[in-house]
Amino acid sequence: MLITGGRVLVDSGTYLENGAVLVDGESIAAVGSRKAIEEQAGADVPRFEFGGTILPGLIDAHVHLAFDGSADPVATLQDSTDDALLEDMRCRGEQLLRSGVTTARDLGDRGGLALRLAAEITSRRTPGPRIVSAGTPATSVGGHCHFLGGEVSGEAEIRELVRRNLAAGAGVIKAMVTGGGLTKDGPKSHQSQFTAEELTALVNEAHEGGVPVAAHAHGADGIAAAVEAGVDTIEHCTWMSSDGLDFRPSVVQQIITKDIAVCPAVSPHWQMLPRFFGEERANAMFDLVRQMADASVRLIAGTDAGVQRAGFDGLVPALAFYTHLGFPNTSVIDMATSQAAEALGLANVTGKLAPGYRADLLLVDGDPLADLSALSRVRAVFAAGLRHESV
Repeated sequence: MLITGGRVLVDSGTYLENGAVLVDGESIAAVGSRKAIEEQAGADVPRFEFGGTILPGLIDAHVHLAFDGSADPVATLQDSTDDALLEDMRCRGEQLLRSGVTTARDLGDRGGLALRLAAEITSRRTPGPRIVSAGTPATSVGGHCHFLGGEVSGEAEIRELVRRNLAAGAGVIKAMVTGGGLTKDGPKSHQSQFTAEELTALVNEAHEGGVPVAAHAHGADGIAAAVEAGVDTIEHCTWMSSDGLDFRPSVVQQIITKDIAVCPAVSPHWQMLPRFFGEERANAMFDLVRQMADASVRLIAGTDAGVQRAGFDGLVPALAFYTHLGFPNTSVIDMATSQAAEALGLANVTGKLAPGYRADLLLVDGDPLADLSALSRVRAVFAAGLRHESV
């Protein structure tokens, strides 16, 4: 298929005016000027004429398809059978796709359902984005998200859980390094859940299996431990302590040196945070994200979709958080495309429009480099070359 557009985002902040993308099956065959690609394609190739912007499909690097985004997603999960839950997850995956997300990293589900959904999407039995699934997240006994089935104690149990996830097809291993607010009967968000030896065992087992590790870490101590263990991404990274916030520039420098990506997992409703944390504390948390960016920490986009009040069409509203902090639109789009792809180990697969890459394209009205909200004006989404119209 030949897809033509008023402009094509061919590199970070760089448009090709009156451009075109030639798709062959699931891959991009060519990108260039409309005239040149039309000549290459030939007259018999189907065409999709579009006057707006063509850019890479978006990547949400932190979702939980097993949760429903309600006020109490844990209760809903626990009340659902696996069959009902999988059907709901299908709907959530399609919602992600139609909002422009062509790749999503699912960081913890129940019973391997996200892996089943990923297989359905790959075989085109179900519409949805490519899913990179963590399977069952590792947590301490009674720890954060223990109800997902990943309670472990000691290095042997940790290694065994990692092996089970890898055998099931996980593309990332998730470690609940600290507590979290979703688990009301578990450790506090700032409290660490694993010893240094346990974290090292988890990371080593995952890396030996060829997959990265994503560390859920709110607490400053947990962040430091995750960095020391050699994780690949840190989720949330809010620098909490027992009495406030504890930003550690020396740990930030280690994050940069080790090229660890940070996914703040900003809620689509981030403007509500001052109501929950107080104006002063929320602004301090916002400022820590800005400080990490100023220090050149590699940030990637994610929404934590599925947790309280975080729906599956919220990536673009969540990206507005970064423009609120003063990030240029170019950088924000990179966070949700090429930089996220690199952090997920997909840098040579998706996240940019180039020959040989998967044909993941987002077609929007307007110019998102000038107005980021244009990303919400979706006209069509192509996932692995298959077209899905906006609704």
